[in-house]
Amino acid sequence: MISTAHVRRNSALAPHAALLAVQLIFGTWPIIGKIALRQLPSTGLVTFRVVGAAVVFAILRRTTRLVKIERHSDYLRLALYSLLGVVLNQFLFVKGLALSTVINATLLGTAIPIFTLIVSVIIGRERLSVKKILGILLAIAGVIYLVNPTRADLQGGTGLGNFLLIANATAYGAYIALSQDVVKRYGALTVITWIFAFGSIATLPIGGFYLAQTPLQDVSLFVWLAIVYIILVPTVAAYYLNAWSLERVAPSTVAAYIYLQPLIAFALAPLILGEHWNEHTWAAAVLIFSGVAVVTWDSRAKNRSANEVQIVPARLSE
Repeated sequence: MISTAHVRRNSALAPHAALLAVQLIFGTWPIIGKIALRQLPSTGLVTFRVVGAAVVFAILRRTTRLVKIERHSDYLRLALYSLLGVVLNQFLFVKGLALSTVINATLLGTAIPIFTLIVSVIIGRERLSVKKILGILLAIAGVIYLVNPTRADLQGGTGLGNFLLIANATAYGAYIALSQDVVKRYGALTVITWIFAFGSIATLPIGGFYLAQTPLQDVSLFVWLAIVYIILVPTVAAYYLNAWSLERVAPSTVAAYIYLQPLIAFALAPLILGEHWNEHTWAAAVLIFSGVAVVTWDSRAKNRSANEVQIVPARLSE
């Protein structure tokens, strides 16, 4: 018979397994995105991604128990989260990726946990601790050491792209920090369905205008397959798993896993760019995993302490 402690341990590890899967998925997204951008405008790719994901989420939503949005003010919150986590996030990242490089996108994406933690502290959902600060600093050091700033062109023709990527990190960090309360009340699938529905309303007119000027008949089968992959995997699967995890762990823990993306992207480099692992990469990996572990363990320790002194309200799940 499976012990209660064993079930609890597996339940505690499940969000971290989901977050690891999200980073595996997101680690491939910039590379696949670059391939699609060879034949599509950035706004067109965003439109395919957001509208396609909205349709898939709506279909999935009809197969589960409906959760009604209880407050009219929550619709406004969902619209705000859509603006931060979908519209601005997608447009800024894809346009930034088109103008900049995968290396720069990876490097600048490490700002997301910083903005997440700042917003979480401002709104009173998290408190800074020595361990949390140490974990973030370790992970930042690992990412910088991994990508080597001397290889990342932060000036010249990619300047605008880099600025857009920084703005993307700011918007997504705020989305992670602000959306946790609504996600806990309504469940991941309900929230994600609504924010992509709002996002499709905003992106369709803009993207449709640019797609109307794009000769879609000339888009190769390989790029169409890349678009399908981008919709189903880095969007539907990753956004849902990220939101599902946000119901169960602190926002800064969710954000800290962003540091695994460069490691994953560079692991694919031998297949795509002909690069190889070396002592430099392994040293960076140690720093990155150490940072994630410190932040995660600090948050889990605080959650265990809280559970010992209070009854946690039942979470509305899907």
